[in-house]
This record gives sequence, C-alpha cells and structure tokens, in this order.
Amino acid sequence: MTMVTVLSRRLLLSAAVILALLVILPSALDPYQTILLSYGLIFAIAALGFNLLLGYTGLLSFGHSAYFGMGAYAVAFIVKYLKITSMEVFLIGGILASAAVAALFGFLCVRYTRIFFGILTLALSQVLWSLAFKFFWVTGGTDGLRVPTPSLLGMQMAPGQDKMTFLAHRYYYYVLIIFLAGLAVMWVIVHSPFGKALQAIRDNETRAEFVGVQVRKYRFVAFLISGAYTGLAGALWVPLNGLTTPEILHWTFSGKIVFFTVLGGFQTFVGPIIGAVVYNYLETYAVGHTVYWQLVLGIVLVVLVLALPAGIVGTAKRLGLRLRRAA
Repeated sequence: MTMVTVLSRRLLLSAAVILALLVILPSALDPYQTILLSYGLIFAIAALGFNLLLGYTGLLSFGHSAYFGMGAYAVAFIVKYLKITSMEVFLIGGILASAAVAALFGFLCVRYTRIFFGILTLALSQVLWSLAFKFFWVTGGTDGLRVPTPSLLGMQMAPGQDKMTFLAHRYYYYVLIIFLAGLAVMWVIVHSPFGKALQAIRDNETRAEFVGVQVRKYRFVAFLISGAYTGLAGALWVPLNGLTTPEILHWTFSGKIVFFTVLGGFQTFVGPIIGAVVYNYLETYAVGHTVYWQLVLGIVLVVLVLALPAGIVGTAKRLGLRLRRAA
C-alpha cells in the first residue's frame, strides 16, 4: 500500500468523523452554542472564497467586506421592497448582487498586483460603505434594515416556536448543507486545471504567461468566484443576525476575513475553515467576558500568529511531518 493511498484513507476517515460530529452536535449542544457554530460555518464559506484569491492566486484583497455586505443588503432589500421571505430567493439575490459588484471591482483591480491591488480593493469597498451611510433612506443608515426569520424550502417557522430553537436546529442544518456543497465545489475548482493555472500565476506570473495562461482573465474569474462565495456567506449571515448595518461594509470587516484566513493557514485548503471557526469563538468569548475585549483579542491573536507562523493547520502539518520522520 503506497503512502498516497494511506494518506487518502486517513483524509477520508478524518472528513467522515468531522462530518458526523457536525451532524450530531446540535443534539449535544445548547442552542446558543449551535448558533455560534452556524456563524463559524458561514464565516468559513467567506474564508473559502477569500482564500481562492490569497492562497491560490496570490492576491491580497482588503475589500471583501463589500461582497459580504452586498450579499447581506441584497437580502434586506428583497425583504423591504419585494416582501419576500424565502431563503432560497435570498441566496440567489445575495449571490447575484455580490457577483455583480465583484465583476465591476474585478475589472478595475485585476490589472494590478501586490500593494496596488490591496489598496484599490480597500478604496472601492469604502465607497460602498460611505454610500450605505449617505443613502440612509434606502439602507436604513446606522439603524440598519431588519430581516425576519426566513422560510426554508417553503417551510415557515411554526407559530409559537422559539426563534433560537429554530435557528439552532433547522437553520443550522440548512447552513451546514450549503457549507458542504460550497466546500465540494471549491475543492473541485482548486484541483481542476483552472485551479492549477491560478497556482502557476501565484508562483510565477511571467512564466505562466509564457506558457499561454491568460493571467488577467484567470484573475478576473477567480475574483468573481471569490466575491460570489463571500456574498453567499453574507446572505446566510443576515437572517441569523436579524439586522444588517453599514458596519459590515467597513474595511475592518475585510481585515477580519483576512485575519481568520491567515490564522488557519492560507497555504492549505482547510486552514481558512479552521481559522474562521476558531476566530469566531475567540471573538465571542472575548466580547462576553471583558469590556476590553479588543485588547484581549488582539493580544491572543498576536500570540497565536507568532507561535503559529504557518497558521493552525500549516503548523499541525509540519509537526506531523516531523513526528513521522522521527518515527
């Protein structure tokens, strides 16, 4: 039996165990903990999309809050102006809105690389943030727009049913299914010839261009997919949060997406997923236990980054490799 076969079996076994845990956790956890896990899975979807740009294409964006926010605001506008509360319509609207913005921004941004790309994405996202404040009669301004609990596959929340229980069970499984579907699609993308071309562009743009890779075209498509994934996360997030405000369009939210992707390990496929879930729990518990949560969270995250320079998953892989060599 080859080493590749052994590793593949171990990977499949680990994936099966994690999937089983995700399925049975709502019956073992209280509703609040399950909702926290739902937030983590939603952020993991955004991290998957962001990592397609950072980890596989080599482009660092500081503007992904724009696509997350557009996904969320698309849902809020559908509720406010169309009076629709179907989650499936929310998802379609969020993906289309974020993809449209990503196409516009991508057309402008993929012409540049490195710091110029990062600054341009940040500047464009700040334009959307300022528009959300200025057009307060449309966006609700700082008061935001409320989003009621949606129907899932045509099924409304039962009269008298506790909202937290509904979100912790039925909505959790809804998010989990979408997360797994998004995970599978992204796995196919990064292991396809398209994904290999993106990695070639990341490693050596000039060489990739010499062998016939249309660099700008591939970057644009990666940008579009990344924005659509992040918009999908925004559309899933806002019914869970119940309110969307301009804060999610601010560059600091983009910084959060960057940070939990790096925390998990952007040079790996599953690293950003782990980073998103871990960051969500760290931030939640820091906010709940001290008024100086930003200071505490900052110290904890700096220590983690210094102690784990390759991210959580990257460092775990290195330790595992060293142990196998020692054995």
